[in-house]
Amino acid sequence: MNLQTKIPLKKATNQIDYSSQLLLLGSCFSENIAAKLEHFKFQSVQNPFGILFHPQAIENLIVRATAQKKYTETEVFFENERWHCFDAHSDLSDVSKQELLNKLNGGLQQTYEQLTNATHLVITFGTAWVYHKIETKAIVANCHKVPQKKFSKELLSIESIVEHLEKIIKTVQSVNKKVQFVFTVSPVRHLKDGFIENQRSKAHLITAVHGVLSPRGQSRGLSYFESYETLMDELRDYRFYKTDMVHPNQFAIDYIWEKFKYVWVAESADTTMNKVEEVQKGLAHRPFNSDSEEHLKFLKSLEEKITYLQQEHGFMKFDY
Repeated sequence: MNLQTKIPLKKATNQIDYSSQLLLLGSCFSENIAAKLEHFKFQSVQNPFGILFHPQAIENLIVRATAQKKYTETEVFFENERWHCFDAHSDLSDVSKQELLNKLNGGLQQTYEQLTNATHLVITFGTAWVYHKIETKAIVANCHKVPQKKFSKELLSIESIVEHLEKIIKTVQSVNKKVQFVFTVSPVRHLKDGFIENQRSKAHLITAVHGVLSPRGQSRGLSYFESYETLMDELRDYRFYKTDMVHPNQFAIDYIWEKFKYVWVAESADTTMNKVEEVQKGLAHRPFNSDSEEHLKFLKSLEEKITYLQQEHGFMKFDY
Protein backbone atom coordinates (compact mmCIF):
# COMPACT_ATOMS: atom_id res chain seq x y z
CA MET A 1 0.00 0.00 0.00
CA ASN A 2 1.41 3.39 -1.03
CA LEU A 3 0.53 6.16 1.44
CA GLN A 4 2.29 8.99 -0.40
CA THR A 5 2.16 10.74 -3.74
CA LYS A 6 5.82 10.92 -4.76
CA ILE A 7 7.20 13.82 -6.74
CA PRO A 8 9.27 12.47 -9.63
CA LEU A 9 12.84 13.75 -9.35
CA LYS A 10 15.82 13.30 -11.60
CA LYS A 11 19.46 14.07 -10.97
CA ALA A 12 20.73 17.42 -12.17
CA THR A 13 23.39 17.58 -14.86
CA ASN A 14 25.54 20.21 -13.17
CA GLN A 15 25.76 18.86 -9.63
CA ILE A 16 27.46 20.15 -6.49
CA ASP A 17 30.68 18.65 -5.17
CA TYR A 18 33.43 19.79 -2.83
CA SER A 19 35.01 21.99 -5.48
CA SER A 20 31.74 23.91 -5.93
CA GLN A 21 31.23 27.46 -4.69
CA LEU A 22 27.66 28.16 -3.54
CA LEU A 23 25.70 31.29 -2.72
CA LEU A 24 22.27 30.87 -1.11
CA LEU A 25 19.84 33.79 -0.94
CA GLY A 26 16.26 34.19 0.11
CA SER A 27 13.75 33.11 2.71
CA CYS A 28 14.36 31.31 5.98
CA PHE A 29 14.08 27.95 4.20
CA SER A 30 17.22 28.79 2.24
CA GLU A 31 18.95 28.91 5.61
CA ASN A 32 17.72 25.38 6.38
CA ILE A 33 19.43 24.07 3.23
CA ALA A 34 22.47 26.27 3.88
CA ALA A 35 22.78 24.82 7.38
CA LYS A 36 22.96 21.31 5.88
CA LEU A 37 25.63 22.40 3.40
CA GLU A 38 27.59 24.03 6.23
CA HIS A 39 27.23 20.89 8.36
CA PHE A 40 28.85 18.84 5.59
CA LYS A 41 31.47 21.55 5.04
CA PHE A 42 30.68 22.50 1.45
CA GLN A 43 32.00 25.88 0.32
CA SER A 44 28.96 28.10 0.71
CA VAL A 45 27.85 31.59 1.69
CA GLN A 46 24.31 32.26 2.85
CA ASN A 47 22.26 35.45 3.06
CA PRO A 48 24.88 38.18 3.65
CA PHE A 49 21.94 40.59 4.13
CA GLY A 50 19.97 38.17 6.29
CA ILE A 51 16.69 36.58 5.25
CA LEU A 52 15.14 38.20 2.16
CA PHE A 53 11.57 37.14 1.50
CA HIS A 54 10.55 38.48 -1.90
CA PRO A 55 12.06 38.70 -5.41
CA GLN A 56 12.61 42.46 -5.48
CA ALA A 57 14.61 42.41 -2.24
CA ILE A 58 16.90 39.75 -3.70
CA GLU A 59 17.20 41.68 -6.96
CA ASN A 60 18.11 44.85 -5.05
CA LEU A 61 20.94 43.08 -3.23
CA ILE A 62 22.35 41.48 -6.38
CA VAL A 63 22.16 44.66 -8.48
CA ARG A 64 23.73 46.80 -5.76
CA ALA A 65 26.44 44.24 -4.99
CA THR A 66 27.49 43.92 -8.63
CA ALA A 67 27.51 47.73 -8.97
CA GLN A 68 29.57 47.85 -5.74
CA LYS A 69 27.54 50.83 -4.56
CA LYS A 70 28.23 51.29 -0.86
CA TYR A 71 25.63 52.32 1.70
CA THR A 72 25.81 55.76 3.28
CA GLU A 73 24.37 57.35 6.41
CA THR A 74 21.37 58.68 4.47
CA GLU A 75 20.17 55.10 3.83
CA VAL A 76 19.87 53.95 7.45
CA PHE A 77 17.43 55.08 10.14
CA PHE A 78 16.98 54.93 13.92
CA GLU A 79 13.92 53.17 15.36
CA ASN A 80 13.30 51.40 18.69
CA GLU A 81 16.83 52.16 19.92
CA ARG A 82 18.56 50.51 16.96
CA TRP A 83 19.82 51.50 13.52
CA HIS A 84 18.19 49.72 10.57
CA CYS A 85 18.23 49.57 6.78
CA PHE A 86 15.09 48.84 4.78
CA ASP A 87 17.13 46.74 2.32
CA ALA A 88 18.31 44.22 4.92
CA HIS A 89 16.95 41.91 7.62
CA SER A 90 16.84 42.94 11.27
CA ASP A 91 19.69 40.52 11.97
CA LEU A 92 22.02 43.23 10.64
CA SER A 93 20.48 46.02 12.74
CA ASP A 94 22.74 47.50 15.39
CA VAL A 95 22.88 50.04 18.21
CA SER A 96 25.75 51.67 16.32
CA LYS A 97 25.13 53.44 13.01
CA GLN A 98 28.70 52.83 11.89
CA GLU A 99 28.56 49.12 12.76
CA LEU A 100 25.38 48.75 10.71
CA LEU A 101 27.05 50.48 7.75
CA ASN A 102 30.07 48.20 8.16
CA LYS A 103 27.79 45.14 8.11
CA LEU A 104 25.88 46.38 5.06
CA ASN A 105 28.97 47.19 3.03
CA GLY A 106 30.72 44.04 4.18
CA GLY A 107 27.66 42.06 3.09
CA LEU A 108 27.69 43.76 -0.30
CA GLN A 109 31.36 42.89 -0.79
CA GLN A 110 30.83 39.29 0.32
CA THR A 111 27.87 38.97 -2.06
CA TYR A 112 29.86 40.41 -4.96
CA GLU A 113 32.85 38.16 -4.37
CA GLN A 114 30.74 35.03 -4.06
CA LEU A 115 28.64 35.93 -7.11
CA THR A 116 31.74 36.25 -9.26
CA ASN A 117 33.10 32.88 -8.06
CA ALA A 118 29.90 30.89 -7.60
CA THR A 119 29.28 27.67 -9.48
CA HIS A 120 25.74 27.49 -8.05
CA LEU A 121 23.32 30.21 -6.93
CA VAL A 122 20.38 28.86 -4.90
CA ILE A 123 17.52 31.36 -4.54
CA THR A 124 14.49 30.58 -2.37
CA PHE A 125 11.47 32.87 -2.69
CA GLY A 126 9.19 33.11 0.34
CA THR A 127 6.41 35.46 -0.68
CA ALA A 128 5.11 37.69 -3.46
CA TRP A 129 3.62 40.14 -0.95
CA VAL A 130 5.64 43.34 -0.57
CA TYR A 131 5.39 46.49 1.52
CA HIS A 132 5.80 50.01 0.13
CA LYS A 133 6.99 52.80 2.38
CA ILE A 134 4.24 55.36 1.78
CA GLU A 135 6.55 58.34 2.14
CA THR A 136 9.00 57.24 -0.58
CA LYS A 137 6.91 54.56 -2.40
CA ALA A 138 9.96 52.30 -2.21
CA ILE A 139 9.49 48.56 -1.64
CA VAL A 140 11.28 47.41 1.50
CA ALA A 141 12.92 44.08 2.30
CA ASN A 142 11.94 44.31 5.96
CA CYS A 143 9.68 46.68 7.92
CA HIS A 144 11.73 46.47 11.15
CA LYS A 145 8.59 46.88 13.27
CA VAL A 146 8.07 50.41 12.01
CA PRO A 147 4.35 51.25 12.52
CA GLN A 148 2.17 49.54 9.91
CA LYS A 149 0.42 52.80 9.00
CA LYS A 150 3.62 53.93 7.27
CA PHE A 151 3.36 51.14 4.67
CA SER A 152 1.02 49.95 1.96
CA LYS A 153 0.82 46.31 0.93
CA GLU A 154 0.85 44.85 -2.60
CA LEU A 155 0.86 41.41 -4.21
CA LEU A 156 3.47 41.40 -6.97
CA SER A 157 1.97 40.38 -10.29
CA ILE A 158 3.33 37.37 -12.16
CA GLU A 159 4.59 39.71 -14.87
CA SER A 160 6.51 41.89 -12.40
CA ILE A 161 8.06 38.82 -10.72
CA VAL A 162 9.21 37.60 -14.14
CA GLU A 163 10.85 41.00 -14.69
CA HIS A 164 12.64 40.75 -11.33
CA LEU A 165 13.85 37.23 -12.15
CA GLU A 166 15.14 38.25 -15.56
CA LYS A 167 16.97 41.20 -13.99
CA ILE A 168 18.53 38.86 -11.40
CA ILE A 169 19.67 36.44 -14.11
CA LYS A 170 21.02 39.15 -16.41
CA THR A 171 22.87 40.92 -13.59
CA VAL A 172 24.48 37.76 -12.23
CA GLN A 173 25.50 36.58 -15.69
CA SER A 174 27.13 39.97 -16.33
CA VAL A 175 29.79 39.02 -13.75
CA ASN A 176 29.60 35.21 -13.95
CA LYS A 177 28.39 33.52 -17.13
CA LYS A 178 28.92 29.95 -15.89
CA VAL A 179 26.83 30.01 -12.71
CA GLN A 180 24.02 27.44 -12.31
CA PHE A 181 20.79 28.95 -10.95
CA VAL A 182 18.62 26.81 -8.65
CA PHE A 183 15.28 28.48 -7.95
CA THR A 184 12.94 27.14 -5.31
CA VAL A 185 9.84 28.31 -3.42
CA SER A 186 9.81 28.11 0.35
CA PRO A 187 7.30 25.70 1.93
CA VAL A 188 6.98 28.05 4.94
CA ARG A 189 3.38 29.28 5.09
CA HIS A 190 3.00 33.06 5.42
CA LEU A 191 -0.32 32.87 7.23
CA LYS A 192 -0.03 36.37 8.67
CA ASP A 193 -0.91 37.51 5.16
CA GLY A 194 -4.00 35.28 5.26
CA PHE A 195 -4.71 31.72 4.11
CA ILE A 196 -5.96 32.61 0.63
CA GLU A 197 -3.35 35.37 0.33
CA ASN A 198 -0.57 32.87 1.08
CA GLN A 199 -1.82 30.53 -1.64
CA ARG A 200 -2.07 33.36 -4.16
CA SER A 201 1.45 34.44 -3.28
CA LYS A 202 2.96 30.96 -3.74
CA ALA A 203 1.02 30.52 -7.00
CA HIS A 204 2.42 33.78 -8.39
CA LEU A 205 5.97 32.78 -7.45
CA ILE A 206 5.71 29.27 -8.93
CA THR A 207 4.06 30.50 -12.12
CA ALA A 208 6.64 33.25 -12.59
CA VAL A 209 9.63 30.95 -12.02
CA HIS A 210 8.32 28.42 -14.52
CA GLY A 211 7.57 31.19 -16.96
CA VAL A 212 11.27 32.10 -16.87
CA LEU A 213 12.38 28.47 -17.04
CA SER A 214 10.33 27.64 -20.11
CA PRO A 215 11.30 26.88 -22.80
CA ARG A 216 15.10 27.41 -22.67
CA GLY A 217 15.75 27.23 -18.95
CA GLN A 218 18.26 24.42 -19.02
CA SER A 219 20.34 25.98 -21.78
CA ARG A 220 20.42 29.24 -19.78
CA GLY A 221 21.66 27.49 -16.64
CA LEU A 222 18.27 27.74 -14.91
CA SER A 223 16.55 25.04 -12.86
CA TYR A 224 13.84 24.52 -10.25
CA PHE A 225 13.86 22.39 -7.10
CA GLU A 226 10.55 21.29 -5.60
CA SER A 227 10.90 22.34 -1.93
CA TYR A 228 7.34 23.67 -1.69
CA GLU A 229 5.81 20.74 -3.52
CA THR A 230 7.64 18.16 -1.39
CA LEU A 231 6.12 19.46 1.84
CA MET A 232 2.70 20.17 0.35
CA ASP A 233 2.31 16.89 -1.56
CA GLU A 234 4.63 14.25 -0.08
CA LEU A 235 4.36 15.38 3.55
CA ARG A 236 0.68 16.29 3.73
CA ASP A 237 0.33 16.19 7.50
CA TYR A 238 0.68 18.68 10.35
CA ARG A 239 3.08 16.35 12.17
CA PHE A 240 5.72 17.63 9.72
CA TYR A 241 5.35 21.20 10.99
CA LYS A 242 6.67 22.94 14.08
CA THR A 243 4.17 23.85 16.79
CA ASP A 244 3.45 27.14 15.01
CA MET A 245 1.93 25.10 12.15
CA VAL A 246 3.79 27.37 9.74
CA HIS A 247 7.43 26.25 9.57
CA PRO A 248 8.56 22.74 8.63
CA ASN A 249 9.98 20.78 11.55
CA GLN A 250 13.37 19.09 11.62
CA PHE A 251 12.04 15.85 10.14
CA ALA A 252 10.59 17.73 7.16
CA ILE A 253 13.81 19.73 6.71
CA ASP A 254 15.85 16.53 6.77
CA TYR A 255 13.45 14.89 4.32
CA ILE A 256 13.63 17.76 1.83
CA TRP A 257 17.41 17.91 2.25
CA GLU A 258 17.63 14.24 1.22
CA LYS A 259 15.64 15.09 -1.92
CA PHE A 260 17.90 18.07 -2.62
CA LYS A 261 20.96 15.90 -2.08
CA TYR A 262 19.64 13.27 -4.52
CA VAL A 263 19.08 15.87 -7.24
CA TRP A 264 21.94 18.29 -6.69
CA VAL A 265 24.82 16.68 -4.79
CA ALA A 266 27.17 14.50 -6.81
CA GLU A 267 27.59 10.91 -5.66
CA SER A 268 31.35 11.48 -5.74
CA ALA A 269 30.88 13.67 -2.64
CA ASP A 270 29.34 10.86 -0.58
CA THR A 271 32.60 9.49 0.83
CA THR A 272 33.73 12.90 2.06
CA MET A 273 30.26 13.69 3.42
CA ASN A 274 30.33 10.47 5.43
CA LYS A 275 33.75 11.35 6.86
CA VAL A 276 32.56 14.84 7.75
CA GLU A 277 29.50 13.36 9.46
CA GLU A 278 31.75 11.10 11.54
CA VAL A 279 33.71 14.15 12.68
CA GLN A 280 30.57 16.17 13.42
CA LYS A 281 29.16 13.36 15.56
CA GLY A 282 32.52 13.07 17.31
CA LEU A 283 32.60 16.79 18.06
CA ALA A 284 29.07 16.59 19.47
CA HIS A 285 30.02 13.68 21.78
CA ARG A 286 30.05 14.47 25.49
CA PRO A 287 32.08 11.99 27.59
CA PHE A 288 31.28 10.79 31.11
CA ASN A 289 34.94 11.17 32.03
CA SER A 290 36.95 13.59 29.91
CA ASP A 291 40.22 12.39 31.49
CA SER A 292 39.73 8.69 30.84
CA GLU A 293 42.20 6.79 28.64
CA GLU A 294 39.38 5.71 26.36
CA HIS A 295 38.28 9.32 25.78
CA LEU A 296 41.84 10.48 25.11
CA LYS A 297 42.16 7.77 22.45
CA PHE A 298 38.83 8.93 21.01
CA LEU A 299 40.10 12.53 20.82
CA LYS A 300 43.31 11.46 19.11
CA SER A 301 41.34 9.47 16.52
CA LEU A 302 39.01 12.43 15.98
CA GLU A 303 41.94 14.80 15.49
CA GLU A 304 43.43 12.44 12.91
CA LYS A 305 40.14 12.40 11.00
CA ILE A 306 40.00 16.21 11.03
CA THR A 307 43.62 16.47 9.88
CA TYR A 308 42.93 14.07 7.00
CA LEU A 309 39.91 16.06 5.84
CA GLN A 310 41.76 19.36 6.07
CA GLN A 311 44.69 17.96 4.09
CA GLU A 312 42.26 16.87 1.38
CA HIS A 313 40.13 20.03 1.57
CA GLY A 314 42.07 23.00 2.90
CA PHE A 315 38.95 25.19 3.22
CA MET A 316 37.32 22.97 5.87
CA LYS A 317 37.21 24.31 9.41
CA PHE A 318 35.79 22.58 12.47
CA ASP A 319 34.91 24.08 15.85
CA TYR A 320 36.55 22.07 18.61
